[in-house]
Amino acid sequence: VQLVESGGGSVQAGGSLRLSCAASGDTVSRYYVAWFRQIPGKEREGVAGISRAGSTGYADSVKGRFTISKDNTKNILYLQMNNMKPEDTAMYYCGAARRWWMGWVEARLANAYSYWGQGTQVTVS
Repeated sequence: VQLVESGGGSVQAGGSLRLSCAASGDTVSRYYVAWFRQIPGKEREGVAGISRAGSTGYADSVKGRFTISKDNTKNILYLQMNNMKPEDTAMYYCGAARRWWMGWVEARLANAYSYWGQGTQVTVS
């Protein structure tokens, strides 16, 4: 599966952005899919994930502010980010994992994923 992120940009604190991740070559409904973020010099951090059945998981730092969703018919993964904070500034990546049965405890780790997009930059000031 190939993944392409879009929707990043610059926003003021308290603002909102919606990221999209378009999949091709396979359907996202076959995978556990998730959003990660990374700043230079740090490990890639799991932000939010969604299972084949639609169960979601979130990092504590984004609970209540971010919402992950997917449209299986359009083959797109979304991340709605509200009430954004400067510490949300990072490169955001979407990932797909073959181990579709994972729960968030396992799925929040980057090494569980076989496929990644190229990333989209989000800056909050």
